[in-house]
Amino acid sequence: MATTQAEDPYALDDMAIQEPPKSLWTALAQIGPGIILAGSIIGSGELLLTTGLGAKYGFVFLGLILLSCVIKVFVQVELGRYAISSGLPTLTAFDALPGPRLGAHWLAWWWLVMMSASIFQVGGMAGGVGQALNNVDAFKGVSPWLAETLSSYWPGLAGEITKRPEHPWAVLTTVAAVLLLASGGYKRIEVITTFLVAAVTLITVICVGLLPGAGFPVRVEDLREGFSLDVVKVLRENPLAVAAAFGAFGITGVGASELYAYPYWCLEKGYARFTGPRSSDPSWADRAKGWLRVMYLDAWVSMVVFTVATVAFYVMGATVLHRQGLHPEKSKMIETLSQMYVPTFGDWTKIFFLVGVWAVLFKTMYVSSASNGRLLADFCGLARFLNYDQPGTRPRWIKRFSCLLPVIGLALYLTYGDPNLMVIIGGFFQAATLPIISGATIYLRYFRTDKRLAPSVWSDALLWIAFLTITAVSLYAIPQWAMNTFGRK
Repeated sequence: MATTQAEDPYALDDMAIQEPPKSLWTALAQIGPGIILAGSIIGSGELLLTTGLGAKYGFVFLGLILLSCVIKVFVQVELGRYAISSGLPTLTAFDALPGPRLGAHWLAWWWLVMMSASIFQVGGMAGGVGQALNNVDAFKGVSPWLAETLSSYWPGLAGEITKRPEHPWAVLTTVAAVLLLASGGYKRIEVITTFLVAAVTLITVICVGLLPGAGFPVRVEDLREGFSLDVVKVLRENPLAVAAAFGAFGITGVGASELYAYPYWCLEKGYARFTGPRSSDPSWADRAKGWLRVMYLDAWVSMVVFTVATVAFYVMGATVLHRQGLHPEKSKMIETLSQMYVPTFGDWTKIFFLVGVWAVLFKTMYVSSASNGRLLADFCGLARFLNYDQPGTRPRWIKRFSCLLPVIGLALYLTYGDPNLMVIIGGFFQAATLPIISGATIYLRYFRTDKRLAPSVWSDALLWIAFLTITAVSLYAIPQWAMNTFGRK
């Protein structure tokens, strides 16, 4: 009996083969994995870290942000190519590469280290959502009421709520995410959250267009600064800028977590399943090329979406916040970010922004947990911690891990309490992983990808440019970060 998708979402079955779409319109109807990534990307990195970077340093990092959004897509599509041609998700593909192993390949263990650090981002998102909800006027009395209610029974907890009134909202948000992940209810919130994410992004883009009338024009000298070598001077003179900029490079656009996750979503969308198990039959190669074209479209459409959003958020931070000397930090982070919209639209937009923050961060937190849950289940199978021989075992563990990760993130937020710092920590480890995953992708391209599906000379050249650029940025930033962190008193 053939294994169904419900039993194993990555199983290939001849009965599932479908011909690829022939027109652009029908191909657009088949995109999805990149949009899921965009839902994850337009969140903590763009709303928190990118905007905060612009607020603190102005336009100087604009070129780096654009580079970060575009350059990593070439690695993304190559990973998607191998997934479609082989039917293997990322960690399973890396596990077959040569190199040291301890049960699983060292690349899989490195992913586990990176994922452990990136859980800080999940906690940062929970904290950001908590701050957003606590700043809604209608909700501001909830935490004081809860603290007063608990004061007789649990005075210690009541005191903590009084000091950090956003904490109960962070807990409530995490519980909501866990319940949705446990019920498999992604589609129940996909439409409304996608709408809200699109609305926040659209409003931000409109705000950028209206900035001159609000007294915050984007000047020619600002753009010149954003694409000049001033960035090197800033990095040399300001040690703290290295970690922030390197974290932004790692988390904006397609970060390392999204690169790892993209093949899983491609497989669950059905691109490899529709292509069928690899065969010497020319019809298989033709089908694969057709579904690869859909994957390219998917990746580049999502790149346009998250690049526009990222640049818009950065420009808002670099103009409205930077010129007013406002820096989004700790418990005042979301309240400070809401000031981006007030000069353009007035005080009434604050409530819209706070609701939008909830949508953006909640969806990112949800998708990030769902993605890492899939990777963690794959890792545990490769390391022989779990066995997926029985039908339906893998999906059950995916659900369990997906539910566990937001809880761990919440615990980290309640411990550290600074969403922006938590996002920087996760972003740094993601950035440090980019050269590793890029190098592994090049190996797959030349030694494992079916030669009939080889990319063009231009695609190969751009993949190498991406690898060399990512590696150069990492080789510069990691020693600088280590020296500034551990070498200075």
